[in-house]
Order: sequence, then structure tokens, then C-alpha cells
Amino acid sequence: MKVTVVGTGYVGLVTGACLSEMGNHVLCLDVDPEKIRVLKEGGIPIYEPGLLEMVQRNVAAGRLEFTTNIEQAVAHGTIQFIAVGTPPDEDGSADLKYVVAAARNIGRLMTDFKVVVDKSTVPVGTGDKVKAAVQEELDKRGLKLDFAVASNPEFLKEGAAVADFMRPDRVVVGAEDERAILLMRALYAPFVRNHDRMMLMDIRSAEFTKYAANAMLATRISFMNELALVAEKLGADIELVRQGIGSDPRIGFHFLYAGCGYGGSCFPKDVKALIKTAEDAGQPLQLLQAVEEVNDRQKLVLVDKIVKRYGADLSGKTFALWGLAFKPNTDDMREAPSLVIIDELLRRGARVQAFDPVASHEARRVLQDREGVHFATSGAAALEGAHALVIVTEWKEFRTPDFDALRSALADKVVFDGRNLYEPELMKTLGIEYHGIGRA
Repeated sequence: MKVTVVGTGYVGLVTGACLSEMGNHVLCLDVDPEKIRVLKEGGIPIYEPGLLEMVQRNVAAGRLEFTTNIEQAVAHGTIQFIAVGTPPDEDGSADLKYVVAAARNIGRLMTDFKVVVDKSTVPVGTGDKVKAAVQEELDKRGLKLDFAVASNPEFLKEGAAVADFMRPDRVVVGAEDERAILLMRALYAPFVRNHDRMMLMDIRSAEFTKYAANAMLATRISFMNELALVAEKLGADIELVRQGIGSDPRIGFHFLYAGCGYGGSCFPKDVKALIKTAEDAGQPLQLLQAVEEVNDRQKLVLVDKIVKRYGADLSGKTFALWGLAFKPNTDDMREAPSLVIIDELLRRGARVQAFDPVASHEARRVLQDREGVHFATSGAAALEGAHALVIVTEWKEFRTPDFDALRSALADKVVFDGRNLYEPELMKTLGIEYHGIGRA
């Protein structure tokens, strides 16, 4: 099948690469010439395990191409995926200008039947706006061409996006047009061969499903973070509590880890957008408002622990910081807890020596105007001359460090662990003062 993907961010590039891996001829469009240059030269503009090799393999096979030419992109695919950004507006709602612009381009240039598929995370009702935009452009041209609009939200975890796309636990498709349904079934058939995991529904339900899923996961995280703070007050251990409740099959273990808050391109933005959508519908989501408030507060928990240990004035103190990306296996710095923590430490006069296995380059760009931040070349280098270690992202290489070297390097032999990587009793026997989240 011939497929066009508009946008080469996380969602667009993973979608294009994985669809081409199954033999489809995919053309990816982006208006950013620098992104397309990087892709044409054999690189990728983001870090995602397994994605670079897949892109290079399918480019070499002629199944995956990249362009900045909008007319070429519209002409290419019968299925047109819109996978552009939907950044939060000032009021928290999703900004749909890029989605609508992509739809208008399709209506302005199409010459035959198209299925326009919203892959971006968009509010309920966006399908209607996309349909209206395409139709308005066709009316301007005085043409009567058939087209269909569908919703196909992504459920990709950054750091495991390729595996998630190739082996999906479900494929949600919102569509009412029979041709669109048949084409989407054919497109996803290779991904659901062992048993049909496509869930067909109306467009509005598909749009709502994406927001509801992310809101539920964010709620679990904030709930556990609240419980962790209570556990500290009561002398309980949140890790033992997690094991106790996670063993209940009605609850499960996923997204029950206490920590220093969630970040990334999805949860913060989608929670805000759903809150705004609910307000506009006259049905405020009080629980979700609390989820957001808890997460904002949780990003400061490590700083609160540091202030309790060292005092409000951190002048003359140097902190090693391990982990900058919002989660492991990505270089994504959007809404990362590390940014809040670093800003607070700097505001209080501290110096920060930060290391991340992948995200240091992106972090340099984001933090380029912050004085007092030094980027180390390794976790060990970040410890040199530091009074204490602050762990923000749970990269695997941080799980079993050389504890003797760590203790020797830190002037105060103190660790503030925002991801509960270590056992308090072990750290005590090693002579390291340990502060976790909700640990007894």
C-alpha cells in the first residue's frame, strides 16, 4: 500500500518506519528541512532504540522515503496519516493549528480518494474539524472528490515504541466509512496476524480512548506518589506496599512505582487537554485536576529532601545528578522532572554536575542559559567533587554502580534517590546516607 505520513517526530517516524517494514511504500513529509536532511543522510532526529536500523534498512530497500514537498506527499498515499505536534495552548487545550493545516493541504492538493487519518493525539471532535477543513478546500477548488476521515491514536511508549508498534496490544481505529475501514484493516493485518487486536469504533470514541488511557496511567502514578509521602510519615515502606497491592490481579504492577513525578510529551499535555475538554463540556474532572497538582508537587520532593538535609541556602554545595531525560531509553526532555529540580537547586545557590547516557546533548540545548550546570561525560565523572548524588531517571546503568567508588567520591556520602533504585538497608551497611521516596 502507498502511505503518506505527515510529521517525522516520535509518532510519525516510528509509524512510517514500521509500516514500511511490512512492505508498504511510505513517504514521510516534514516542513522542517533540517529533519529531512538528517533522515536522507542516514540519521534520525530522535533517539529511539531500534529505530535507526529500521529506517536505514527500509530506505535502502526503497520502501521508505522523505520529502519536504507537500504536493508530492499528498499525491503519494491513499492513506494520509497526520502525525504532527499538538502542543498545549495557554489554557491547556491542544493547539490544532498544525493538524488543521495538514488537512487543508490534503484538500488543496488531492486529486483522488484519500483516507485522512488522525494519528496525533487530538481532542474529541477533531475528526469533524479535519473533515471540514478538507471539504472547505475542495469547495474552493469546485471539486467533488470522495474522502474519508479516521482516527487511529497511538499507544507507543517512548523507549519501546518500535516494539509497541510491531507487536501492539490493541489497534484502535475510529471510522464510519466502509472503504476506510477496509483499508485500515488491510494496513494493520500483518501486525495482528496471530489474533485480531483491531478495535473498531466511532471517531469520537477513538479520540477519547487515547486521552482516557493516558489519564488513567497518570492517575496511577500520582496516586502512588501520594501514598509514598504518607508512607514516609507513617514509617511504612512504599516498595513493600507496591508489591502487596500489585499482586492483586485487579490492580497489577504496571505504573505503581513511586518517584519524582512523570514528564514527557504525552502525560502532562494530555492530562491538561482532557481537563480543558471536560471543563468545556460542563463536566469538570476533579480527580484529574488533583492528579496534575500532585505531579507538579512531586517534582519538588527531592528538593524538599535536600533542603531538609542541607538547609534552604545551598551556596557552596555541588550535587551530582544522574538522569536528565523524563524516562530511560529516550533523549526526550519535555516536562522532565530534572528541569524543575535543576532550576530549584540553582535558585538556591547550588552547582549541578549532570550526566545522562543519551539525553545530555538535548539537555545542553534546553539548559544552555543556566549558569551553574556542568555536563559530565559519565556517571563517575559527575560524582567528582560533589557533596551528594541526586538520581532522577532510572537508567539501567545506574542500578548497580560501584558503591565503594560512589561513597569515596561523595564528600558527604549522601544519595537522594528519586526512583528508589537501591535498598535502604544495603545503603546503610555501605555507609551511605540514603533518602528514597516513601522508603522506611
